This record gives sequence, structure tokens and C-alpha cells, in this order.
Amino acid sequence: MIKLAGIDIGNDSIKLVVDGSKEPFMIPNIIAPGYERHILQEEDSAWKALDVVIYSPSLSQRNQRYFVGQLALEHEDNLELEDTDNKALSDQSLIVALTALAYQGLVSQTAASGYGQTDEVEYTIGTGLPVRAFAKYHQPFEQRLLGEHEVTFLSTPQLRNRKVKVIVRKAAISIEGAAAMFHLATHDSLQVKDEEIYSGIIGVCEIGALTTDFPVIKRMAIDNHFSHGEQIGIATYLDAIIRDVEDAYGYVFPSRAKLAARVKNRQYTIQLPGEGQVDIRAIVDQHFRRAAVRMVEMIKKRWRKCPDIQCFYVIGGGAAALKPYILDAAGPMKLRFTNDSEFLNVQGYLKVAKSRLNQAVPV
Repeated sequence: MIKLAGIDIGNDSIKLVVDGSKEPFMIPNIIAPGYERHILQEEDSAWKALDVVIYSPSLSQRNQRYFVGQLALEHEDNLELEDTDNKALSDQSLIVALTALAYQGLVSQTAASGYGQTDEVEYTIGTGLPVRAFAKYHQPFEQRLLGEHEVTFLSTPQLRNRKVKVIVRKAAISIEGAAAMFHLATHDSLQVKDEEIYSGIIGVCEIGALTTDFPVIKRMAIDNHFSHGEQIGIATYLDAIIRDVEDAYGYVFPSRAKLAARVKNRQYTIQLPGEGQVDIRAIVDQHFRRAAVRMVEMIKKRWRKCPDIQCFYVIGGGAAALKPYILDAAGPMKLRFTNDSEFLNVQGYLKVAKSRLNQAVPV
């Protein structure tokens, strides 16, 4: 059976939701070179130890071993995407995405046993690209996703030595932020839920790790003239916090994701050598205030260029972290935030895939 899924290939994390499931599955978009692990105690979850070999005709290096996501999070040789990376062409993003699709196929028991010990899972997926990358890269991005790929789990608990053939039959590519509005505007059945969003002129500020997108949605269609994207995201400010904390206290965050998790959980106390602790909230506040001022100025610029915009939604993982700072910087200007905004795109991509299959509403 072909599964329908939405997958948000974010620069900081990859989120996957399969039709019929309630909760999206999320993996940090981090990899490290894989090797034979010296395991003292097996992890209590497969998600914590994604140790894979991946073969894909779309990868420049095939049959390579990688530690993915949580397992790579604190690895000294881990790799996070930088602002020079293009997710449409990125091997790293494809590695993590294929790992997520294979994992979900096994844990949800949708994978069917194929030849020998190989399981198979087939997908039709919806996904997206930033505004500035979409026009040029959506076709090569689609071609890299389509076809047959193979993921073998090695030391991963509960999935040890399981091999999965991941087959992507169709891929519907849309624009980040626009898919989120489609999700807010419609029910799961794709019937209209919010007439204002569905029929109005809506501005979106979608704050990601490395990009911030400003699509303008007019009656669920992208406005080609006013939609815009900026090559800056919250990662710039997370990197600055990491540098300042290291300079001030000698404490090194092994990855942006590690810092982001602390910020999300409001855990600002770090442990120093010995028994000392220090609060880094002041450093976080300083950089996030700068980020918020910049975001608000970019929103004002977009709104001035397209004064017909009726309201502006601020969404994405960066929006959740920056919300109090953006509200303070915005002053009397009204901006709209939503709950679980980092999952709006992935839910929207699932609906876009469903609508394309039904030849329904294009987004």
C-alpha cells in the first residue's frame, strides 16, 4: 500500500507526518560519519540511535555509514547545514529524510517484506522549498526524491540489521509558508475551515534555521511579484550565542540543535567544570532581541510593498523561539502567531499531496 506523507526537510530538523497519524515524527538534521560503535548500554529507543547505511542513486556517495539525528547530536564530527547549503541539492538533507521515511515505515508496520530480508515501503509525499529556491530548484529536488532508495539500520536498537527499500512514487513540491496557510485554512477533508485565510490576501513570515520566507498568499495562490525570501534565519543568532557563551565561560555547545532544545525548554543554566553553574539568559536575550528587530523590520518592508495584505502570520520554529521578542519589537503592529507553528508546514505538505492526488486546490 502506498502511504501518503508530508515531509518538512528543514535546515535544523526534518519532520514527517503520515496520513492517518496524529503526531509528526521529528529528527534533527544532523549527521556524523558512522563506524562500529562501542556500546556500553543500548539506547531505550530506536530514534536515539539511528545508525544507517544508505544507498541512493541521488547521493554523491553511496553505501556510506552515518549516525543520524539524535545519535549525531553531540558527536565531535557532526555536520549541521550552513547558509551556503541548498536543501534541494543537499546530500545531508536527503540522508536524514530517507532515514525518517525508512524508520517510519518500519515502526508503523507499513513496510512489506520483499526479497530476502528487505522490507519495502512506498510513499507519495508532499514537501517544500524556500521562496527563492523554488522556481529554480523544485524540479531537480523532485527528481532527487523520486525512485528507489535503500536504508539499512545497523546498531539501532529494535531495528538492528533491518534493510528497507524506500520507494517514492510521487512528490508534490510547494513553497514553505504557503503550505502552512493551506493547513490553517482547511480541514483534513480539504474543505474550507477559515474563510479569511482561504479567500484573503495573507502575508507570511516563516522563520527557519537558515532562511526566512515571506510568501504572499492571495486566495490560496502564491503572488509571484510580492513573495520574497531572505537568506537569514535563527541559526545566525544561535551561532552567535554559542560563540559568546564559549568566550565568556569556556562552555561549548556541540551543536545548534543542543542549544535550541535548551531554549525551547527554557533551560538557561549551564554546568561549568567543578560544581559551578551560570545562567546564560542574558546572552540569549541580547541576540534574540536583535533577531526580533530584524524580523519586524523585514515584515514592515514587505507590508509596505504590498499594502493590500490583510494580516501577517509569523510561523516556523524560529517564530516559537522569538515570539515574545517579536511582540515587543512590533509595538502596536498586530502580528498573528499560532500554536505548534513549527509543524504547520509538514501538516500543510500532507494536505498539498492529498489535494494534488485529488486534483483539488493547487498551492
